[in-house]
Amino acid sequence: MASEKEMPMDEEQMEDDEIIVVMTDDDGNEYYYVQELILEVQGDKYALLVPTCEDDEEEEGHCHCHDHNHEEDDDDAAFFAKIVLDESGEEAYIEPTDEEFEAVLAAYEALMDEEENED
Repeated sequence: MASEKEMPMDEEQMEDDEIIVVMTDDDGNEYYYVQELILEVQGDKYALLVPTCEDDEEEEGHCHCHDHNHEEDDDDAAFFAKIVLDESGEEAYIEPTDEEFEAVLAAYEALMDEEENED
């Protein structure tokens, strides 16, 4: 993925109420992610974003998600993004700091352990 901290994003609702996040890099390439969950850590919200494809993009052969013919790269990996409000009051996703990432990862692992123990 691009190295910039903030990426413009659009959200679309799918039929099954999944939130699809569309991120555009510096070169204008669009990447589609499913917002799997939101964690609140120390008063801030973080989204777990998992790569996906839009049906029309997949049909056109322009899918920017998992390509099973090549090694997985950073564009194909799930990641946490901090949810902030931009200058127009719209939600935007930014890369968390190292400290924020560590806190979110610990909260996520605790949640997964809790869910595993419930089963």
